[in-house]
Amino acid sequence: MESYWHKKPLLIRGAIPAFTLAEQNQESLGSPITASELIALASQDGVESRLIKSNPWSFNAGPFSKKSIPALSKPNWTLLLQGMEAHHPAAAKILSWFRFIPDARLDDLMISIAGIGGGVGPHFDSYDVFLIQMSGTRRWQISQQKDLSLSPNLPLKILQHFKPEHDWVLEPGDMLYLPPHIAHDGVALDAGCQTWSVGFRSPSFKELLQEGLWRLAESLEEMPELEQKFADPRQKASLNAEQLPEELIKQITVKLRELQLDQVHRFLPGITAYLSEPKPQAFFEGPAKPLSPSRFSKQLGLKKLLPSPQTRILSLGKEVFCNGENMSQGQPEDIAQAWRILSAKKALVGTKPQLSNQSTLYEAYLAGWLVFESAKSV
Repeated sequence: MESYWHKKPLLIRGAIPAFTLAEQNQESLGSPITASELIALASQDGVESRLIKSNPWSFNAGPFSKKSIPALSKPNWTLLLQGMEAHHPAAAKILSWFRFIPDARLDDLMISIAGIGGGVGPHFDSYDVFLIQMSGTRRWQISQQKDLSLSPNLPLKILQHFKPEHDWVLEPGDMLYLPPHIAHDGVALDAGCQTWSVGFRSPSFKELLQEGLWRLAESLEEMPELEQKFADPRQKASLNAEQLPEELIKQITVKLRELQLDQVHRFLPGITAYLSEPKPQAFFEGPAKPLSPSRFSKQLGLKKLLPSPQTRILSLGKEVFCNGENMSQGQPEDIAQAWRILSAKKALVGTKPQLSNQSTLYEAYLAGWLVFESAKSV
């Protein structure tokens, strides 16, 4: 983090040592998600997918029928599947390896599967990314060039003048880290080449402040003292009626000072809530046969309670936000503590907080935001 994060690229050979160990033992180790599984996922409405073909370049958004996706033996195509951590436990597991970077920065895991020659063309990203080779080999060329102008009249954002400075072939288990605005081009060298990309969020200050201000404005609804009407018994006769009254400016200044709206801590809850919101395409389904609060509490002592793969949880001090909601506010300390554990450990087990129908922990379970560990999720 000190030497490379947000500063310069880093190639890590054997980042996943299991591939090297398998080779040493003369065993074959492939991607934990097969090509047929990925193609099947691309046909689902809830999966964000894109199909890119080169020579000539074309771009289509899913869902796709299986017939519309080229055979692995065909060249010059790439299928991209976004947010795979929500659809397969192996993707969720690998995404969890990157928690040495704050959760608020982590976005999702995208999988690229391609035929020989497949790629998306030379381009740059505005965010940090880890590129993990998971099946087959891919040739990466990168450049720290300043010219990031794009080719006109193409359906993709492809660099007009790409001048590679480094050239590497990544094998299964290798990983390449790229900070923002590094030009790069990856080309599949094998049929069924899989590259898993861990991407990070990079919201603009405009976006963060707008969201923080909007949520701060909403919180003013809970302040009955602000219902008081403006009054100006000290208003003098005006010679400049078109000007906003000085008395109004003075009183608003006092209110802002009283509300501490010029203090960053008033904005941070709204910003944290915003960053904890799930992706727009996230879908949650509550349990078919929900447990009662008492049985739910008993189950907590026996099984792990986990966030749904599409759930996002962030903390601001002792406050915990889940899917855009403050889950610890107004809750008993044992419930708030359970949320803090969930936020930090992404799992809760061996605890039996006192629950009611109004407990946010129980409500999150009913909404499908939290799920008990099953054999499928191990």
